[in-house]
Amino acid sequence: MYIGNKLFDFDNKAFIMGILNVTPDSFSDGGKFNNIDDALKRVDKMLKDGASIIDIGGESTRPGYEMISDEEEIERIVPVIEKVKSNFDCVISTDTYKANVLSAAIDAGCDLANDIWGLKYDNEYANVVAKGNIPVCIMHNGDGKYNSFVDDVIRQLNESINIALNAGIDRDKIILDPGVGFAKSYEENLKIIKDVDRICDMGYPVLLGTSRKSVIGLTLDLPVTERLEGTIATTVMGYLKGCRIFRVHDVLENKRALDMAEAIYNS
Repeated sequence: MYIGNKLFDFDNKAFIMGILNVTPDSFSDGGKFNNIDDALKRVDKMLKDGASIIDIGGESTRPGYEMISDEEEIERIVPVIEKVKSNFDCVISTDTYKANVLSAAIDAGCDLANDIWGLKYDNEYANVVAKGNIPVCIMHNGDGKYNSFVDDVIRQLNESINIALNAGIDRDKIILDPGVGFAKSYEENLKIIKDVDRICDMGYPVLLGTSRKSVIGLTLDLPVTERLEGTIATTVMGYLKGCRIFRVHDVLENKRALDMAEAIYNS
């Protein structure tokens, strides 16, 4: 799959997506990088540490987050996208579920759409993706009500895939995300990580985003600042299950663990 001007061989290689939150209220690093100079330093470090994609978000999606207007979100992310693009030869993903924000991000240089609502929040989102001719990461989300949990997650992801295909998004431009931490209980989050191979079997590259999330904090009884080892464990397990993109805060440590797992797996 081409993302921007770079080829990602998901059949033979796994990749790290580094998180850049340009928000004042992210659950993990709120306020750290909403200054452009700080954001550029963060991007430089993540790329040197081994990130292949930089995921830029302007609205926190932590539990209980407060929505902001399209205009405010655009004001936060567009200058950062433009500056990153002018300073680095890197792939940029935009973490937004709003069509207007995504359109502005594409104009600024965004290479990948990352939608936590799986194309179901904004009816125009899929059309913007198709018009921009960029790939999209479709995350599972919903109301948290399930009859058969993993089966329902797969069914709902297929609904999102159909929205994408009907909008004219090419099949080879779709990435799936099981949505750890979204519309799932603690036990369901563990279960979807354990059974993520079933989502990998759907035939699309799969992104796993568990970095510092509450499922790790609850399991290990640790605050958000002490969840690195738990995140690494999910990265390695996710790789062995078939995931090929890992969205993380701590790029260097996860990249080293992923490289080691990959070397053993391919030996």
